[in-house]
Formats: sequence, structure tokens, C-alpha cells
Amino acid sequence: MSELISGIAKLSPFSKKQVDDEDKGEAIDAGTVAGGGHASRASAITKNQLRVSHALKSFLVKEGVLSEEEAGLDEEQPTPALRECLDRPHIHVPPDVIDRNHPLPDYFISSSHNTYLMAHQLFGESHASAYETALYTGSRCVEIDAWDNDDNKDEPKVTHGYTLVSNIPFRNVCETIRDVVDKEASDQANAAPIMISLENHCDAHGQLRLAQIMEEVFGDRLLSRAVREKGTREQDGTGEHVTLAELGNKVVVIVEYHLPNEEESSDSSSSSSEDEEEKKAHQQYKEKKKAVNAGTIVPELAELGVYAQSVKPVNNSWYESVLENAPHHHLINVSEVGLKSHMPANSAKIAVHNSRHLMRVFPKGTRISSKNLQPVAFWGVGAQICALNWQTFGASSQLNEALFSGSGGYVLKPTPLRSGGDGNLNTGRRKRLRLHVAGATDVPLPKDRDDEIKPYLTCTLVHPNDVDDPPQKRKTAPYKPHKVTGFLHKENPPATDPFWKEVLEWEYDDNELVFLRLLIKSDDSFSRNPMFAVAAVRLLYVAPGWNFIRMLDLKGHETTCTLLVRFEFQDL
Repeated sequence: MSELISGIAKLSPFSKKQVDDEDKGEAIDAGTVAGGGHASRASAITKNQLRVSHALKSFLVKEGVLSEEEAGLDEEQPTPALRECLDRPHIHVPPDVIDRNHPLPDYFISSSHNTYLMAHQLFGESHASAYETALYTGSRCVEIDAWDNDDNKDEPKVTHGYTLVSNIPFRNVCETIRDVVDKEASDQANAAPIMISLENHCDAHGQLRLAQIMEEVFGDRLLSRAVREKGTREQDGTGEHVTLAELGNKVVVIVEYHLPNEEESSDSSSSSSEDEEEKKAHQQYKEKKKAVNAGTIVPELAELGVYAQSVKPVNNSWYESVLENAPHHHLINVSEVGLKSHMPANSAKIAVHNSRHLMRVFPKGTRISSKNLQPVAFWGVGAQICALNWQTFGASSQLNEALFSGSGGYVLKPTPLRSGGDGNLNTGRRKRLRLHVAGATDVPLPKDRDDEIKPYLTCTLVHPNDVDDPPQKRKTAPYKPHKVTGFLHKENPPATDPFWKEVLEWEYDDNELVFLRLLIKSDDSFSRNPMFAVAAVRLLYVAPGWNFIRMLDLKGHETTCTLLVRFEFQDL
């Protein structure tokens, strides 16, 4: 009988809500400000459209932040003093974090995976414009999957192999990147190199054409020979590291290097979730590759890969001692599953390796819907390039925005993760975070949604140690205006201007790579709780005092919604 009741309960629409998926986001487009540009662009987009609810004005007066006159309690438009509060950034990025006088391995790099894709990993469309969107929204490392073009052997194509994804000419992708470089060249103070992670699937002739096309299209935009030679001498022990500043705004090509006995990755981006036709095509490709010895990179293409040469490790020598048969400037190219299998047991050793060499982590192949790997744990072991599916603004993209906000796409790693560090980020101290939540103004609603919502704020603390453990989540009570007795309450703002006045608390190990995700949702009955606005912050960056956080929508667009909070940190 109990089993029957349980089965009926599962069928009942009134028994339990559907499980929320807070990791999801919506499609990124040219209006997205995430990835590294948000903090520097925020005040230029919607600041004149911002307002503050009467309840929050009164709250700021009670807290002693503003006087009644400064708050303008009875004024519709914000006063100059209130406008100053609204314009003040909620984060302060320390100058040393964006200092460019360090060697390239010392930086985290905002990075895109399968950049050419507009949506789904198996049957979406490829567009050269996707590179423009990724680069302008902060990505500094983009991926190109290059394949032979049976219709024109001299013009390789870019596509996702053995899928229904459309293809685009390799030349068009290079031209798009070149145009971005040229537009950015006028701002030399913020010049930042663009790295190309080249996934080569071409035969010898196709590889030669790849090299020729890049040299033809990029010209002197490619990393200069003088800087390349300096980088090579560094690996030979006769020179110093090349710094990020020395790389300027050049195009840096990452070329594959095949180690002896290298096995094809079972977790590559195109090997999972294949149907029979895809498996057959993949097997034919493997046989063709073996027949023409396509594992060899032609010298003309290899010469472009000074920073860096990408290898898939065949054993643990890369972090246990010295990578066997290594090329100069090797980059460890590993899937999230492959890297996670070594963590946390070998995390410190991996971090020490990554203090001297580059690492690129890519999503496992089963992420066909463009959901993402969770980058914070991999940043915690010093992985410079966490390649994210840039198609949607989900949880990982929000955290990526929090790390790279205002940085131009390159952020200096914490001292323990740089050369000479021990790879251990934790300081040994415990911290308490108390998030004082006042309320929000102008919660954005979808066009098909009325204002009958019960908004609440849910916040997740994301820590590098959370490799397998679920992150700590806290939330406020849902806010609901007093409809019948509203006249009895001095402050009774509408549901789109929620007033919570709560404190949320966490305890955690002190660490420079701790983040907080903040979501405004609605406590809907019998359905998933919809998300309306999102934000994420790196705790190292948060500004003191009461601050308005500019909220983004699920596409990463700015909104007129602001969230008034104060971060309080205590040593335990």
C-alpha cells in the first residue's frame, strides 16, 4: 500500500515542485556584457534609467548612509547623492590583479570552447560572428576546430566533426578575429593578446593551408618573431619568461603536439553521444588518420605554436616530475573529467606545474546542450584556460564574469599559484561572511509574466575546495506585499521592489578564489521557481559598505534592477 501511495504522489501535480535548475542561462548575444567587460561598461549603459524604491531610500536613512534630504524620500528621480551611490561600483578590482608585467602562466585567461557554435553542440549552427561576440564579451582564448574541406582542399572549414553542425570557412574565422584585433589596436593601454586554441583535424596539405591562411590574414598581427624567440630561449634556460605586456595585442596560436603513444581522448568534445552514423564516420576518420600519419604536425604549422604547444598527457609525469618528450612551451590540454580524476589528491602538485606551464581544461563531451564545466575548482589548481561553452549565460559564465570583470580578460593568479608558490590557496584561517540584504528595485519580469510574484534572493557560496561537495546555499524569505492591510504598513512596496531586510551567513576556509552567486527568483507554487536576475562576485573584490549591485538578466544583459547589500567579513 505504501508503494502505491508513493507512486500516486509522484504522479500528482500538487505533491512536489519540479526541481529547479539554477545553472541554466539563456543565449548570449552582442548585448551581453559578461566575460570581462561588465564593470568597465556598466555605468555607460543604463545608469540614467535607475531608480531606488521608497523603502530602500528610507532604509539608507535609518542606516545613516544618507540624510533624508540626500535620499530624496519624496522625489521620483534620484538625487545627486543617491545617484552617486548608484554609480559607485560594488566591486573594487585591486590594481595588482590586472598588472601585466608577469609571465603568461601567471594569469587566468577568459576562454571560450567550441566558439564557432551558436547553440547546441550536435546540431547547432556555426557562424564566424560567434567569434566577434565571444571576443567583445571578454573571451581572450577562442577555439577553432579545423577540418579538411572536400569541396575545396585549399580552404579548410571550421565545424564540429561528425555532427549535424553547419560549417564555415577557416579563412572567414581568421578574418573576423583580425577585424577585432584591428578595432582593439587603438586602445594600446588595454591591449590584450587573443589566443587561438587550434584543434587540427586536417591532413598535411590542409595543415599547410591553415598556416598559410593565418600568415596571410593575420600578417604582423601574429606574435612577432623576436618575442617568439625570447619565449623559446626561456624554455631552453637561456632567457626570461615573456610577459603579458610583451605579448601586446598579438594573435597567439596554440598548436597541437602529439606525444609518443598518445591515445585519443575518450572524452573529447566530439566523441560522446554519437549515433551509429556518427560512430561510423568517426571510425573512418581514425583509420584515415592512421593511414596518412596525420598525428604529425607539419613544420609550417608547428612553427606558429610557440605560445604554446598543446599536449594530451599519456601518464602523470607532467605533474609528478617533468613531462616526458615535452615540446617547448607545452600546454596540458585535458578534459574536466580527466583533471578531476587527479583531484584533490594531487591538487598541490598540479598547481605547482601550472605555475610554470599552461593548462587548458575543456568540457566533457556529454555536455551537448552547452551546459558548462564548473571552473572554480580548476582555477583553484591554477588552470589558466577553463574553456567555457560561450553560447549561454549560465552559472559558470556568471562566475567567469565575476573573476574577469573589469580585467580585459586576463587576471593575475594568487601568489601560491604563481612561480615559487606551494600550490595551496587556503590560508589556514576560517572566515564568516554575513551578507546583509536590504532589498531590490525593479526586478525584471518576462513579457508574458504579470507582477504576481513572490521574489526571494538565493545565494550560493562557491569555493575551490568544492570538488565533490555541494556548495553552501542560503536564501531569504519570499517577499509578498500586504494587499488587504497595506494601509497599515508605512513601507509596502510592490512585488517588483522587494524589501527583505535579512542577514545570510556562511563559514568557509579563507581563500582568494571564493565567489558568491546571487539570484532573484520567485517562489511559485507547483512549478520551477523562475530566475529573473543574476549576479556573481569574487569576494576578494567586494567594496565596503552598502552598495547597489547591478543585476543582469539570463542573457548577461544589463537591467535596471539593483540589489542593495552589504558584505561583512569576520575572522573566526
